[in-house]
Amino acid sequence: MTVLQVGVIGTGAIGRTHIERLTNHVTGARVVAVSDINQETAQSVAAQYGAKCYAQGEDLIRDPEVQAVVVCSWDPTHEKYVLAAIEAGKFVFCEKPLAETADSCRNIVKQEMESGKHLVQVGFMRRFDTDYRAMKARLDSGSMGAPLMAHCVHRNATSNSQYETKVNVTGTAIHEIDVMRWLLNDDIAAAKIVQPRVSKYVKNGQKDPQIIVFQTKTGIIIDVETFLHCQYGYDIQCEVVGEEGTIRLPDPAQVIVRQKAKCSFDILEDWRYRFIDAYNIEFQSWVNNTKAGIVDGPTAWDGYAAIAVAEACLKSRETGKWEAVHIEETPEFYLI
Repeated sequence: MTVLQVGVIGTGAIGRTHIERLTNHVTGARVVAVSDINQETAQSVAAQYGAKCYAQGEDLIRDPEVQAVVVCSWDPTHEKYVLAAIEAGKFVFCEKPLAETADSCRNIVKQEMESGKHLVQVGFMRRFDTDYRAMKARLDSGSMGAPLMAHCVHRNATSNSQYETKVNVTGTAIHEIDVMRWLLNDDIAAAKIVQPRVSKYVKNGQKDPQIIVFQTKTGIIIDVETFLHCQYGYDIQCEVVGEEGTIRLPDPAQVIVRQKAKCSFDILEDWRYRFIDAYNIEFQSWVNNTKAGIVDGPTAWDGYAAIAVAEACLKSRETGKWEAVHIEETPEFYLI
């Protein structure tokens, strides 16, 4: 079997996780080069996996030994690395967000279309989660009737004290934005943020938790709670209410303990464990499809659509009103 030679830009927490995944859990791939602004970390990771180490991501992309690129670096750098990969004609997997603004995402979309080939996949791993896929299969079957409402929860036990309030949307609810578009086969047309009382555990003027409300083009109402300081664990919930029934994402499988007059199960504490199987499936699919010369996952257009919705959310935070989402008509290039 031909081995796909991968370069990984960004050796922080998620970058190291993906390098370990590509090395030990995914077949048909090998990490041959890494890059990070923190050279000490990058050199340590490179030595651990027998890979080359670059100070600049662009140099990694230009390396003829690197056949495909994974971008896990700081969000503001995503655009330049994805564009460099497209220019080099190399397949690129970019962790969310694709870029920080809708204009930047449109720039990537434009360059990819001009290249004449699908090269970009965005890291929306929930589409590869077994339980979300079961929900989608049931919804697509029509057995629930038309979807009317959806309720989503995205909670983290704690969060970096330096994060900006917008991260509740751009780094957290971005997953709900994408997965709801995918589950419901419907684009989001309007968004509004409602600010509840701020938790005492939140520092530095941040606003957490948040409630985000969406309305889709067909009139479905979606509410999303993001709470990055919930204290008790990492908790993802999703329920879709249809005309003829409801469907709910199950909790992760855990042993049930009956002890001392209580029945309980553990709640996971880390995103890496909650979606570990989804990440593995996602990367195995990306490796297989890259070797076949195709993209069969969330596209650059999906990355653009998600950020367009996020921008409407951030505008609503400023105005306190419903804000329209401006998503251009999907180009034929992405109607796959």
